[in-house]
Amino acid sequence: MKVRTHVKAGEFATTTALTVSGPGAPGLSLNGAGESWLEDMRLFVELEVKPWFTHIYRLEGPQDLDDKPITSRSFAKMDSLSQSLAQRWLDPLFGASRDRQRAALALGDGEPVIGPAEKTINRSLVSSLLTLGLALGGSFIYTPLLAPAFVSALYSNLTLFVQAYDDLVRERRIKSSFTYGVGLIGAWLGGFYAAAAIAGTLYFAAQKLVYKTEDQARQTLVNVFGQQIRTVWLLVDGVEVEVPLERVQAGDIVVVQAGQPIPVDGTVTRGIASIDQHTLTGEAQPVERGPGDAVLATTTVLTGAIHVRVERAGQETAAAQIADILNDTSSYQLSMESTAVRIADGLALPALLVSGLALMTVGFEGAIAVLNVNLGWNVKLTGPLAMLNYMNIISRHGVLIKDGRSLELLDGIDTIVFDKTGTLTLDQPHVADVHVFDGYSVDEMLALAATAEQRQSHPIARAILTAAQARGLALRPVDDAHYEVGFGIKVHVNGQVVRVGSARYMEIENIYVPGEVQRAQVLCGAQGHSLVLVAVDEAVRGALELHATVRPEAKHVIDRLRQRNVALYILSGDQEAPTRRLAQTLGIDHYIAGVLPEGKAAVIEQLQAEGRKVCFVGDGINDTIALKKAQVSISLRGATTIAVDAAQVVLMDQSLNRLVDVLDLGDEFRGTLREGVAWAVVPDLVLIGGVFLAGAGVYAAVAITNLGLAAGVASAMWPLLRHPDPTLPSVGQAEPELGASAPVAGQEDGAHALAVS
Repeated sequence: MKVRTHVKAGEFATTTALTVSGPGAPGLSLNGAGESWLEDMRLFVELEVKPWFTHIYRLEGPQDLDDKPITSRSFAKMDSLSQSLAQRWLDPLFGASRDRQRAALALGDGEPVIGPAEKTINRSLVSSLLTLGLALGGSFIYTPLLAPAFVSALYSNLTLFVQAYDDLVRERRIKSSFTYGVGLIGAWLGGFYAAAAIAGTLYFAAQKLVYKTEDQARQTLVNVFGQQIRTVWLLVDGVEVEVPLERVQAGDIVVVQAGQPIPVDGTVTRGIASIDQHTLTGEAQPVERGPGDAVLATTTVLTGAIHVRVERAGQETAAAQIADILNDTSSYQLSMESTAVRIADGLALPALLVSGLALMTVGFEGAIAVLNVNLGWNVKLTGPLAMLNYMNIISRHGVLIKDGRSLELLDGIDTIVFDKTGTLTLDQPHVADVHVFDGYSVDEMLALAATAEQRQSHPIARAILTAAQARGLALRPVDDAHYEVGFGIKVHVNGQVVRVGSARYMEIENIYVPGEVQRAQVLCGAQGHSLVLVAVDEAVRGALELHATVRPEAKHVIDRLRQRNVALYILSGDQEAPTRRLAQTLGIDHYIAGVLPEGKAAVIEQLQAEGRKVCFVGDGINDTIALKKAQVSISLRGATTIAVDAAQVVLMDQSLNRLVDVLDLGDEFRGTLREGVAWAVVPDLVLIGGVFLAGAGVYAAVAITNLGLAAGVASAMWPLLRHPDPTLPSVGQAEPELGASAPVAGQEDGAHALAVS
């Protein structure tokens, strides 16, 4: 016969058949090379047997582990089967919707990615289920089945033993993994096979639950550069040459066109552009930049084209420095353990001591009974189960809670801090006022501006086109031969020359700007608004005043938050006037404007120093340090990648509608957790008393502990009945909702009144 073995991952070397030499001793010759049978067996063990034991990882906490190459065909087949079984039959029990949401954020395709630590748990859980079946069969049907059950138990529990060793030797702590491992060994040695198999299965089910409730997406927060183009246009000897971004050096000249992100920090040497930099600085309105002005990486050119002399590129840019600060920031959430895990580990040493006392007073079985109670272990199972259920409930309603510990922290939040631009307001501005001169009507001026901008897609153009559409204005044809796009836009319409742009653009075009327009420009600038001028032929005939658009749902959400008696703040990098006006409009008492990214984080720390539990809601690169500092951080899907990475909670529908529901759910979860702890711990305490006073043994321990476990599981599962899946059909019942996120009366999505001067 032939044996195929790996020489490296994915490749096999053919070996000669086992040959008989002497009294039946096997001789294995690798590739016919004539090696001794001892060497052949060594290679066989190295390549076929050892891989079965090289995938044993620590199971506690999210891990950044690389998959080791699989060099055994038998292990590869077993692993493929176990992962397939786990994904098909077990993962749906642990909430597949959250996995899809996480994958959609990370990869864009909605397909979950299984990391090496979860693969290890899957292997152990599937193996422990096999052990359980064999142990039950061997105990009650066919005794020889106990032999493979014992072998399967040894393999499935290797991860438990490795974990216990690490906790005891490396961390010098006695945790629940150690007492559980001692209890399992004692149960097998004492002949309590079924009890040991049940306990092992419950252990890995708990590990799966704990892992599912932890943040598995922790990664280095330098994804800000994932939002940028990979190549740039470099000006070399007067010729534009496309080169990789990483080749750009200080002193180079980079050419950036309309619609492109600026890839470097630098100074404009030529050209004029309107730049959107709200994600980095928090400014709501675009800014104009020309020769001599500084520009920053990750901001976007809306109109115009510029040449930028590079001052800082790559990891030296302001955006990258924010990412570095994030990587160096000690996150509160990273060091916090879930309540259930803390309880279980905290009771491990007392359980070991009580077991030792039982060994001395009531005997071996009593000691094993106490260890199999493993005081607090049911909490480690029912606590994460309740946590996972609540996380899955909220995920069905469009909210991803990455880390179950953040769900715990939601309880008791008394201060909510909002970023302004992109969070309480939309990226898309709206036309709030139309100024007209020289006998033009509002409709005529708006129609001319929309006609000029009808082929553009930047936010200002969309705002103008939306306003024209709302008034039912017809757009006129444009002469293609006279269609010029630069810092502003210039078109010929019915024999007239129409220009749309800023005051600076009009100066460049030598267009007369009336004094009324100049005064309106100053007033708008002081209020944080933008004024887009419209010139017909050689003079400005009108101006469109653009305001930031408040989120349609923001007022209703703020009103609900005020009913919860939480303190509300706005932190903004924008000017003072628009920030103050927004706070007054929404009914928010506290606001701070013109804040740098580090300043936002300092405000969060100051509030925490006052004893407040702070939730921060933000969406920009300038918000990410504050997101990491807050006890709970929330962002919106569609925000900057780095903000979504930093946040613990992501509102997947890109609105604030579910914000209050998330807080309500945190309050409800805390009550369910307390109830589950009582159901899990009280029966264990009763059983320990039974061991000493009534001689209760291992199977009594298993029975009573599992009764308590059943009650704890029922408590943890009850929220699923209270909050049924809205995607499932119901008879005579409207779609269930969480909280009271009903539409606001009279509110139209994205509609805004157009004030006319």
